[in-house]
Amino acid sequence: MEKKLLLGDEAIALGALHAGLSGVYAYPGTPSTEITEFIQLHPLAKERNVHRRWCTNEKTAMEAALGMSFMGKRALVCMKHVGLNVCADPFVNSGMTGVNGGVVVLVADDPSMHSSQDEQDSRFYGKFAMIPTFEPSSQQEAYDMMEAAFDYSEQQCLPVLMRVTTRMAHSRAVVEVKGEARPENEMNYNAAAANWVLLPANARKRNDKVTAQQAQLEEDAMASPFNSLTLSGKAPLGIIASGIAYNYVKETLSNVGVTTSLSTREGSGVSLLKISQYPLPKKLVRQLLDNCEKVLVVEEGQPFIEEQVRGVFESQNILGRLTGELPRTGELTPDCVAAALANAGVSTPLATREGLGVSPLVAARPPQLCQGCGHRDVYTALNEVLKEYENPRVFGDIGCYTLGFLPPYRAIHSCVDMGASITMAKGAADAGQWPAVAIIGDSTFTHSGMTGLLDAVNENANITVIISDNLTTAMTGGQDSAGTNKFEAICRGLGVEPEHLHVVVPLPKNMPEITRILREEINHKGVSVIIPQRECIQTFKRHAKQKRTLPQTPPL
Repeated sequence: MEKKLLLGDEAIALGALHAGLSGVYAYPGTPSTEITEFIQLHPLAKERNVHRRWCTNEKTAMEAALGMSFMGKRALVCMKHVGLNVCADPFVNSGMTGVNGGVVVLVADDPSMHSSQDEQDSRFYGKFAMIPTFEPSSQQEAYDMMEAAFDYSEQQCLPVLMRVTTRMAHSRAVVEVKGEARPENEMNYNAAAANWVLLPANARKRNDKVTAQQAQLEEDAMASPFNSLTLSGKAPLGIIASGIAYNYVKETLSNVGVTTSLSTREGSGVSLLKISQYPLPKKLVRQLLDNCEKVLVVEEGQPFIEEQVRGVFESQNILGRLTGELPRTGELTPDCVAAALANAGVSTPLATREGLGVSPLVAARPPQLCQGCGHRDVYTALNEVLKEYENPRVFGDIGCYTLGFLPPYRAIHSCVDMGASITMAKGAADAGQWPAVAIIGDSTFTHSGMTGLLDAVNENANITVIISDNLTTAMTGGQDSAGTNKFEAICRGLGVEPEHLHVVVPLPKNMPEITRILREEINHKGVSVIIPQRECIQTFKRHAKQKRTLPQTPPL
């Protein structure tokens, strides 16, 4: 064994490589991005030629992983929580097809919405799709779980959902790792078409089989080494904790000297049930409830466990997010867990500490577009032109350029999900709005914007589309963008008229040309596309530095 200091994301990536991974499929999204980046740079991935290119979106990632599984090899799919919405169709259906080679779908949730639109809890997707779900409570467990998850996926012939949260993904800890990696699976032809062709006659049989598997999945969760129940006599308080919240509970209890070990003296400690593998192990919950007067459920995200415990056992002594002991929204912290334990009868000085939360002395510093960013010039030109019109509306999208909503630009009026800018602009134009402008980034356009543009072209919607192309997926750190140098060809292929398709360079010296084109295309009654194209200032600096450090070839 070897010890390494790893991010949670890095522990997951290394665990997957050591488990015999043959391919990682992902679209960058915080806080999951570092998993794929770690695999891309790891020597073992290069030696084995593990697939590690970025995908166009999460749906294509999931489907490609299923293709690798079909041939018997192990595949990892990575995304943030809202990406699971994008790949929901193949993800849910993968529970029906089952798998041949192991498939682990790693989803990084973002409670408190540090870089996201919502606080969605992906554990509900696992329950909905009737597939097992793993939730590590430490970086060590994240590493160990990867091999266990792949093995379990192949044992049950089902994909496995692994759910982490931002703090787990982006915090570091020492992890003991194996010295040698498991060999990759050999390719095989064991996948049965009767399982994978989801015609109703086949799907009904698979639905019966997968439904019948649920009892076994729950029994396996009962016996899982990742779940544990520690009873402390007839304790007044029991705690159910999952994921990183388990660490907050252990930290708080250890700070106040409360034991969670078996005790012969009734009421001398706190009973603790740790849950890291689902379906919910109901027998373990029952044992806890039978030994405690009341139970506090401590979980990151939505009250997923709490609701099930309430629904199954109908107990009035279940405390948690639904009863106000813990905040209903946002991330948990050691402080709020300590306060909840104090309210539940565990005396802890942490809970009475003044200044819980953010100090009022810490000034907020809202993000802004980088100095030298091409999006700045795009918004400057757009605002200059749109002030000539009455009630213009600009529909934005997901990316760095969403910051155009903030001062000094205040240039966009909506931002809902990946690709929504074009279709919302079209819908607004259908309602009679003019001007209706959509602004979308290069990576977002290929992710989810192309189909919206096709709808607009097919109806010749009266909209102006701006594809602000900075030649990278900038918001998540500068990963490759799937459509780089292809956008004109894509737009022509979708039917945009060449005379209403323009490429410009967003620089102050080009403002007269850009504003003229914007004005002309807004006044055009139909679809027009403008592509401001200039490399992200951050990747430009990075590439320039790389060029300076490359060894120079001596002249002949």
